[in-house]
Amino acid sequence: MTIDGRLFYVKRDDLTDPRYSGNKLRKLSALLTLSPKRYTTIVSYGGAQSNAMLSIAYLAQAKGWDFHYYCKMLPSWLRSRPTGNLAAALALGMQLHEVQTQRFYPLVSDVARACGEDALFIPQGGADPIAEEGIATLAREIRAWKDETKLPRLTVATPSGTGTTALYLRKNLPPDIDVVTVPVVGDAEVLRAQWRELEPDMSAYPSVLDRRGKWPFAKPNRAYYAIWQRLGKAGVEFDLIYAPKTWLELLDAYENLTQPILYIHSGGVSGNVSQLENYRHKGMLDG
Repeated sequence: MTIDGRLFYVKRDDLTDPRYSGNKLRKLSALLTLSPKRYTTIVSYGGAQSNAMLSIAYLAQAKGWDFHYYCKMLPSWLRSRPTGNLAAALALGMQLHEVQTQRFYPLVSDVARACGEDALFIPQGGADPIAEEGIATLAREIRAWKDETKLPRLTVATPSGTGTTALYLRKNLPPDIDVVTVPVVGDAEVLRAQWRELEPDMSAYPSVLDRRGKWPFAKPNRAYYAIWQRLGKAGVEFDLIYAPKTWLELLDAYENLTQPILYIHSGGVSGNVSQLENYRHKGMLDG
C-alpha cells in the first residue's frame, strides 16, 4: 500500500484466524496444540477491552478451560452494558474479576503465585517466553517472503504494547532484516525494561521509534484518528489504538529506514467498536 507517496508492504496477520487477533495467535500458538487435559483453568489480567483477553477467551472455550480475568473497576455504563471485546469475551464464558486500582497489582501477584499445576497464568498482553514459539514461526514466514522476492534488505515494523512480538522477531530474524517498533504503552525506556525481563542476555534489541513521545494509552487523539482514516481509505482497516502512532512514526522516519518496510498487521480491529465510542464521546468523529 502507498501512503503519502511512500511504499509499504503489509503482512495481514489479522486475517490468519478470526478468533485470535493477529499477534495474539502467534503468542498463544504453543498452547493450541496442548491436550485439553493439561490445564483446567487459565488466568490473566489487563484492560477491559484487551485484544489478548478476547483471544484467551476463545482459547479457553476451545479447550474447555475456565478463564478468570482480572481488571480494574469498570465504569458503571460498561458494567451494565458491556460492549466490544469485553462483551464478546463474557459471551465465551470468561469470568471477570474487578479490582480496586490500589489493590490491583498486589492482588494479581497473589493470584499468579496461587496458580497450581492445573492452572496457567498468562501475563498481561501475553508477555511470556511461551510466546516465542509462535513468533519464531512468524519470523520464518518473513524470511521466506524476503527470499522469494529477492530483497537484499528489509525493515520489519510492528507496534509494541509489552513489546513481546518485536523482541522475539529481533531474536529470530537475521541481521540483514531490521526490526523497528513503536511504544504505545509507556515509552522507550519502559519498553526496554520489559525486554530485559524476558531476554536479559540478548546482544541487540529492536530499534525504537518514539519521536512523538508518550500519549496516554487509548486516549482519543485527533492525529491518530486522521491517520487511521487515511489508512482505511488506502484499503486496509487497522486497529485504532496501536496502529495510528506506529504509522505516524514510520512516516516521520521513512527516509532514514532501510527500504522496503514490511508492517506486521497485528490485528485488534475487533476493539475498534469500543474505541470509536470513545472518540464519539469526545466529539472527535466526522459527521
